[in-house]
Amino acid sequence: MEESWKEQLKDEFEKPYFLQLVDHLKAEKALNRQIYPAGNNIFKAFEKTPFQQVKLVILGQDPYHGPNQAHGLSFSVQDGVAIPRSLKNIFKELQSDIGISIPTSGNLTAWAEKGVLLLNASLTVRANEPASHAQIGWLNFTDAVISILSSNKKDLVFLLWGKFAQEKQLLIDGRKHFVLKAAHPSPFSADKGFFGCKHFSKSNEFLMQKGIDPIDWKL
Repeated sequence: MEESWKEQLKDEFEKPYFLQLVDHLKAEKALNRQIYPAGNNIFKAFEKTPFQQVKLVILGQDPYHGPNQAHGLSFSVQDGVAIPRSLKNIFKELQSDIGISIPTSGNLTAWAEKGVLLLNASLTVRANEPASHAQIGWLNFTDAVISILSSNKKDLVFLLWGKFAQEKQLLIDGRKHFVLKAAHPSPFSADKGFFGCKHFSKSNEFLMQKGIDPIDWKL
């Protein structure tokens, strides 16, 4: 984890829930359970997007639970892995909204390095068991991340796609930040308000109005 985030989150690391979370992960590892992403990628979002560089937050729910997919960035998959359907729909909206060609890789590291915090609400998951770590303490941790961003920064953009992400709006000060909501890009809901939401262009319009360099959405 990058140093600026360690400073912002130092109090969280000492709280009982976080210590219990660490113990839980150690216990699962001792039982040889496969956990995604790999340990060195769990905090990848905080490594690739330092606190002071965050311009925009895209909130996901759970890491991918298949082999070689998750690498610590919401919606992103590693190079060489088939692009998941939700991410394909994100790329379709990106192309429709601002004309960027659909990428051939689902690796979103380039976005993270340009100020897009790709944050999952849970940072780990058991292989082939979606939401298996949703109740072990990660939600406390990532809620704290959102609250700290809301309190200690201004003029951020939060993209909240789907009901789960939209519930996090309560943690965000809408007087200081720009919140955009739409249906989830899942194939089951993308045509119910995600397609046509134009969140990529709207985000950049807001940032430029605030004198902030827009996001370069090319991968």
